Amino acid sequence: MLKIWGRKDGSNVIKVTWCLGEIGVDYERIDWGGVFGGNDDPTYRAKNPNGRLPTLEEDDGFTLWESGAVMRYLCAEYSMGELYPQNLRARAAADKWMDWSSINLAPFNGVYLEEILQKSAAERDELRLAAAIKQAGLMYDILDAHLVDNDYMCGEKLTMADFPLGSLTDRWINWTPNRPSHPNVEAYYERLASRPAYRQHVIEVNASRWQKIQKG
Repeated sequence: MLKIWGRKDGSNVIKVTWCLGEIGVDYERIDWGGVFGGNDDPTYRAKNPNGRLPTLEEDDGFTLWESGAVMRYLCAEYSMGELYPQNLRARAAADKWMDWSSINLAPFNGVYLEEILQKSAAERDELRLAAAIKQAGLMYDILDAHLVDNDYMCGEKLTMADFPLGSLTDRWINWTPNRPSHPNVEAYYERLASRPAYRQHVIEVNASRWQKIQKG
């Protein structure tokens, strides 16, 4: 059976498990990293020399790391012509938005993890947090304009382009203090939230993590 190494609330693991949930492929997820440790385990490093998460492993010993590569592989293998566009230009557009989202939205997520989830309110660097929100807001301005005429990132249907963006947008929507309004992004989020796989692998996982932090 396909294995995914990584704790379920890892930022990059969430993208992959949501992807698998949409595809409907059976897999085993192995708790790894964070409180579970194991990143520096020699056996794991042989699978992924970076020691990061997630790592995909197949029964024949094939391994793959980097969440973007993992999602592209899974979509091509199990959802050609659907999540993985068959038309070259449509696929290039999906690739474009996957890379754009990962590059431009990852910074706010990193700041949130450090300033909101790892520090008390009294310890937070509010200026750093405000700067991250402002910069991410500019990126969501771009997305809001794009979503005027698109239900999903590449048109009417969910594709691999949505996984990096959608997984981080749940945190943007629900974790951002004094979040700026982006009506089209919010409507996009509601469409994602209507999908069972998104609720299970993104919303519920992020909400559980948030609740643990709120309890101290």
